[in-house]
Amino acid sequence: MDWKLSDDRPIWLQLSQQLARRIVTGIYPPGSRLPSVRELAAAAGVNPNTMQRALAQLEQDGLAKADRTAGRLVTQDTTILEAVRTAEAQIVINQYFDAMAELGYSQQEAALLLREELK
Repeated sequence: MDWKLSDDRPIWLQLSQQLARRIVTGIYPPGSRLPSVRELAAAAGVNPNTMQRALAQLEQDGLAKADRTAGRLVTQDTTILEAVRTAEAQIVINQYFDAMAELGYSQQEAALLLREELK
């Protein structure tokens, strides 16, 4: 998965969100060890301090925890993982409805189009 960074939001926040998505989609499974700060920073092409801040946010959000001997580990708490996954899904849903509103569709019309597409 490539890192997608833009100038519209702080880089550390974008990194944190992308790491969270990698966790909830299973790229980094529950209980697994996350790559080191330096490895992640090199892969993303950012300063290690920026990546450290992103990882600190993951810890604050409960998605990762620091272990002195093993580095950072992904949480095994499926309740947290599912809550973050649901929140990510809600963002995507809202983006869909916002884009459809720009095209002049109501939420009901947009939902109907989606249902028809699934048939």
